[in-house]
Amino acid sequence: MKASGNTVDEILNKLPEDRAEAFNNLHNVIVDNLPEGFEAAISYGGLGYVVPHTVYPAGYHCKPIEPLPFAGLASQKNSINFYHMGIYSDPELLEWFVAEYPKHSKQKLDMGKSCIRFKKFDQIPNELIGELMQKMTVKQWVDLYESKLKK
Repeated sequence: MKASGNTVDEILNKLPEDRAEAFNNLHNVIVDNLPEGFEAAISYGGLGYVVPHTVYPAGYHCKPIEPLPFAGLASQKNSINFYHMGIYSDPELLEWFVAEYPKHSKQKLDMGKSCIRFKKFDQIPNELIGELMQKMTVKQWVDLYESKLKK
């Protein structure tokens, strides 16, 4: 589902009423815990947390005009979805996240490769997402990303 808006603020202001508070809270946790060098931006038509071209001029290999994605947040039909490329690319980080999740939420982890779906908006583990965001620097992400490209 494409986000409604052309800026971060427009996306945040046009959310459905039933999820606006939870979505905005999660966005604020992500931004408050983003390591230096990442920024909130529009990424592939949605809300993303990216390595901007000023830091990584090559951009995303699939579409170099786009900044290098790192994480994302989307309001889908039945859930708020959080995407994190670090847990997709780093098995140790994924293992840490999966082990920590039950300590922060009573809900069963609903997860794809990089997507974590939250269907109960009042039970999003914001503290855990904040910790996750701090686990990887821009340099670590770019190095990991480039190492995966070379394979």
